[in-house]
Amino acid sequence: MNDPLRYCPSLLSYTRRQTREVTVGRVGIGGGNPIRIQSMITSDTRDTPACVKEVLALDAAGCEIVRITAQTKVYAANLENIVREVRAAGSGVPIVADIHFKPDAAMEAAKWVEKIRVNPGNYADKKKFEIREYSDDQYAEELERIREEFIPLVKLCKDLGRAMRIGTNHGSLSDRIMNRFGDTPHGMVESALEFARLAREENYHNFVFSMKASNPKVMIEAYRLLVARLDAEGADWNYPIHLGVTEAGDGEDGRIKSAIGIGSLLADGIGDTVRVSLTEDAIHEIPVAQALAEPFNRAFSSPEFVSPLVPTYDPFSYERRKTDVLSVEGLELGGDRTVRVFTTQENWNALAHKIAKMGDFKPEIVVEKSGVVAIDPRDAAAVAELNHSPVAKLVTVADGLDLEPIHAFRQLAFVIDARHTILLKDTLHPPTGETEFLQALLPAARVIGSLLCDGIGDAILVRGETAPGQSLRLAYNILQAAGTRIFKTDYVACPSCGRTLFNLQSTTQKIRAATGHLKGVRIAVMGCIVNGPGEMADADFGYVGGAPGKINLYVGKTAVKFNIPEGEAVERLIDLIQEHGKWIDAPTGEPAEV
Repeated sequence: MNDPLRYCPSLLSYTRRQTREVTVGRVGIGGGNPIRIQSMITSDTRDTPACVKEVLALDAAGCEIVRITAQTKVYAANLENIVREVRAAGSGVPIVADIHFKPDAAMEAAKWVEKIRVNPGNYADKKKFEIREYSDDQYAEELERIREEFIPLVKLCKDLGRAMRIGTNHGSLSDRIMNRFGDTPHGMVESALEFARLAREENYHNFVFSMKASNPKVMIEAYRLLVARLDAEGADWNYPIHLGVTEAGDGEDGRIKSAIGIGSLLADGIGDTVRVSLTEDAIHEIPVAQALAEPFNRAFSSPEFVSPLVPTYDPFSYERRKTDVLSVEGLELGGDRTVRVFTTQENWNALAHKIAKMGDFKPEIVVEKSGVVAIDPRDAAAVAELNHSPVAKLVTVADGLDLEPIHAFRQLAFVIDARHTILLKDTLHPPTGETEFLQALLPAARVIGSLLCDGIGDAILVRGETAPGQSLRLAYNILQAAGTRIFKTDYVACPSCGRTLFNLQSTTQKIRAATGHLKGVRIAVMGCIVNGPGEMADADFGYVGGAPGKINLYVGKTAVKFNIPEGEAVERLIDLIQEHGKWIDAPTGEPAEV
């Protein structure tokens, strides 16, 4: 590694990060507590009955902490009524107020709820996308201004026993941070640490951190860097971590993107509470979050040790592992070539009658015909024989080993020569019967997606899902979500909340129906401006709620069309894509099958 920072004791074994306990009402986060499940309601915060109904439904579904937006002091004041009615109904689930832009809303909300979420990027800042150089004195003046706004909330939370989340979002970094540190994981971490230092000045420690982004690579790097920086600051900076991929989207894509970001960090022992952000009814987030957390709530930490193996990659900065280019079954892989999708001979045979119609989603190489070499990466003799080979080989981890797949493939990458290419597998113990799709999807995305985000892997094979077509679809969707191989339109879609200015679910589906054939185009669908302009930087085009019933359209992070009636906005989005030369007509004829 180029960076001396270390974010976990070993990349080759599981050890859960030890933290202090933060209490949110009746619920403890970190310490010896299980990984907690969170969600956020979508009702208007002024509508007490609707909010109470949704909170109670989430509590009944197993949600342990519920967040509600409080966009102004007026909205925050109604939290008193919501909390009173929730408690009267017999629920003790802790309530969190989600604050953006309005310190006075935070001060009001802290009177009524158990936890306040603040976003350092906009708590005392209005984002103008200004480009300016800050002298050290000017930067210090900005920090003093933030202190004046933030310290009163810290003191109030300390006096009332409230918890806090210092939650950085990649899409809403302040101009000050952007100009000094850039739109980077480093900037995200610095933004949070500025607020944490102020809290600590008041001897206030009942807070957690988060580093959310819609891009799993950015999110993973930011959390790793945060934990490494906290460890470097000292033993008493052992604050718990809240995990989430923001704007993950809906359906299979949203679940895969969440599993890559959240699951890979949980596998490294990072994360004490999670929220899966889906553009669906909030109730659907709970089983996904529970399934992601469950393996690690029952996992035992290995004895802490620092592996003697030297990692072949920098975990704080993405770079694909450099290999030779191989030709396998007439297709090139490795180097800078496309990451290939493998299948078994059995599945190939099952799909043979329709492979010609499967377009971009077809199986590419049969694993039994590929000549892949399967080894135990702990077998020194097998590794030495491979590394003495005069030609580069395609290598994978042998089935049946008592190793977690992420650890196994990392070790393989550490011990074999860089020239050898690697075939990733989602499981080393493939099932023999039918599988439940969610139970196959989440581990596959966690394992393969995590390794791809580390730059490891030149081909992938999904076997945890036994249905031939579904296993292929899952493989391609993992590649897409990891940003490794873009084969369809990519969407960044936020979950609904009380700030949303239009129906996100139906609008997202309408936009998908109109644009889903635009291969490689990235479209962001945002309910409001909290993260909208910032996340636009990662998208080609953006569809953002500007006012009730009115839509603003973006190119990159620049708003170019304003106050478009919602009924016209999808057509106007298509016009905008056409203006910028990114539109093609949808293909006619028989649809591709997966």
